[in-house]
Amino acid sequence: MVGALLASAVAATLTAAGWHSMWPTSQFYGPTFIGLERGSRLLALTYDDGPNKASTPQLLEVLAKNDVRATFFMLGRHVTHQPDLAREVAAAGHAIGNHTYTHPNLIFASPAQVSAQIEACHRVLNDVVGEHSNLFRPPFGGRRPDVLAEVRRRGFVPVMWAISAYDWNRDSAEVIESRVSRRIRGGEVVLMHDGSDLGMGADRSASVAATDRLIRRFKDQGYSFVTVPEMMRSDW
Repeated sequence: MVGALLASAVAATLTAAGWHSMWPTSQFYGPTFIGLERGSRLLALTYDDGPNKASTPQLLEVLAKNDVRATFFMLGRHVTHQPDLAREVAAAGHAIGNHTYTHPNLIFASPAQVSAQIEACHRVLNDVVGEHSNLFRPPFGGRRPDVLAEVRRRGFVPVMWAISAYDWNRDSAEVIESRVSRRIRGGEVVLMHDGSDLGMGADRSASVAATDRLIRRFKDQGYSFVTVPEMMRSDW
């Protein structure tokens, strides 16, 4: 009986630990930035897994048309293959963050691998775009206490999200817009994608169209769109 209870307790502990390591808003393993207090009139759009020639230029056009700056968490290997596009994102005034070099789930990475992934992405971003933000987003949102400790030791700030568009599911722009809109209360960091960890050339046209719809919808409601660094500095 005692053995069964102990096994059950161990299983529950492991399940909880796994949940906290992946759930984006959990602060169990240490603080991560997910936005401001509910009710703020600021929103931060963030885009992962780029740059991507198939969709990033169109996204830049939508953001420029709406006079919005966003935050791009770039993969080092994509930056290596598409340096001009990474520079175009930076030149447009968007914030650029580190999303590792090859997008491994850091929950299963050794400390040496975690360090190497962060460093490789940081190095290529420095070489290609120069000065950029000190923001870091773990692939899949996966983190352990030692992962976050390494991120902070290197001077980075871990950034997660409060709302996910789940836009890798190939849903329509209307579905993506609806999914994000019904969760917005103000102050959220929103996760979207302009690329894919599976390779270059991903079609994110629905995400681009949803971005345009979201910006117009929430600007009409009095919201302002800012980069994550701007949101962090805000007292709104």
